[in-house]
Amino acid sequence: MVTTPVVAIAYHSGFGHTAVLAEAVRAGATEAGATVHLINVAEITDAQWELLDASDAIVFGSPTYMGTASGAFHVFAEASSKRWFTRAWQDKIAAGFTNSASKSGDKLHTLQFFTVLAAQHGMHWVGLGAMPGWNSSTASENDINRLGFFLGAGAQTDNDQGPEGVHKADIATAELLGRRVAEQTRIYVAGRASA
Repeated sequence: MVTTPVVAIAYHSGFGHTAVLAEAVRAGATEAGATVHLINVAEITDAQWELLDASDAIVFGSPTYMGTASGAFHVFAEASSKRWFTRAWQDKIAAGFTNSASKSGDKLHTLQFFTVLAAQHGMHWVGLGAMPGWNSSTASENDINRLGFFLGAGAQTDNDQGPEGVHKADIATAELLGRRVAEQTRIYVAGRASA
C-alpha cells in the first residue's frame, strides 16, 4: 500500500526570504510524493488551522529576528495552545527552517524554539539528516547544508538583498528538508497503519 503523506508548512516571512525557503521545502516534499499545504501564519484562517490538524507533518519556518523566531510566528505558536489542550498535533512529524542575515545570527535558537514547540505538542522531530558542507579547504559555499545545521535547515541572506538573494545552496538545503520530511512521514504513517 502506497501512503501519500500530508505535509503542512506553517511559516512567517517578514521580507520574503523565508517565503522562498518555504516554497523550496514545498518543492522537495512534493517531489517526494507528499500532498503539501503552505500556510502563512501571519494570515492564518480557521480552515488553515484545520489543515494543520489534518496533516501528518508540520514544518515550522520563520526568520530569526533578535535571536528567535519572528513575533508573528510567536503569536501563532501561542495560538496553537488550543491544539495543545486537545492534543490535536500529538504524534505528528515536525521539522523546521530559518533564515537570518548573519552566518550564525542565533538561528540555532530559533530551531530549538521549534523543537520545544513540537515537543510540547507531543510531535516527533525530524532533523536535516545531512552532513555539514563548506567545512574544509576543498569545500564550497555552494555545498548543501553550507552553514552546518543538523536540527533543521538554516539559511543566510545578506540584509541588503531581497528574496532573489537567497543563496542557491540554502534553497537546495530547504528542498532536501522537504524531501526528508515527506519520506520520513511516509514511513511513519505506513508503520502506524500496519501496527
